[in-house]
Amino acid sequence: MSSETLSSPEGSGRAGGHSAEMAQIERVSAVPLYQQLLEILREEIVSGRLKARERLATELELMRRFGLSRTTVRQTISRLRNEGLISVHRGKGTFVGLGKIEPELSALTGFVEDMRALGLTASARVLGVENVKASEQVAENLGVRRGELVTKITRIRLAEEVPVSFEYSFLPLDLGQRVAQENLEVSPIFSLFEDKYGIALSEAFYRIEASRANRVIADALGIERGAPVLAIERLTHSVAGQPVDFEQMYYRGDRIRYTMRLKRRRPPR
Repeated sequence: MSSETLSSPEGSGRAGGHSAEMAQIERVSAVPLYQQLLEILREEIVSGRLKARERLATELELMRRFGLSRTTVRQTISRLRNEGLISVHRGKGTFVGLGKIEPELSALTGFVEDMRALGLTASARVLGVENVKASEQVAENLGVRRGELVTKITRIRLAEEVPVSFEYSFLPLDLGQRVAQENLEVSPIFSLFEDKYGIALSEAFYRIEASRANRVIADALGIERGAPVLAIERLTHSVAGQPVDFEQMYYRGDRIRYTMRLKRRRPPR
């Protein structure tokens, strides 16, 4: 980036140092300064002028280019990160994200497997592990009596350190007590089943629908209450035919979409 670009007066800055449209900050506008900068940088990313994995200008560069305070710039960067449009890597800088995550829904896979297949780093934050009385829905799916104790695991799943999914996992108590002893921020539940407990998985039933984030989901994912989410219920069975995991997952609608490859099944003649 040239010194001329860095020293450009307010209103002549270009997000990411590209020479596309000249974006301006209007100080007399009713729109907050951080929101104006957010819209400028978001447009640069969404339009493709800033490419995936490209380095974003530093805080100091953005401050100089747009004549804004560090607080304003940091507020903008925080919003872009929450939207999944950028990722911050300590010691390396801030980079443009990969856009929507698009796993292929063609086999029974876990979150970590999906992210690895896309070249993304997956992680988890465990918010709670507790034994609870099974609701009617949970009991029906796990094949236990209503009110019977089951293990409930609440987690946030992240891709490239950005929250993507908020989920509840319900496990039969005997299995759940074993899983509860594990480090679930490191070990995926599917891997524990198959690699440590010797429980081979067979198939899962999915139910997918559009929904909106309630307060709990919105706070966990860093999105607005009422924002669109993809609500997925998944019931996984072992090879022995036993239900071993019932999950309720809520994916950010702005961060993920599924692709499927379906073969033609000819109708009977």
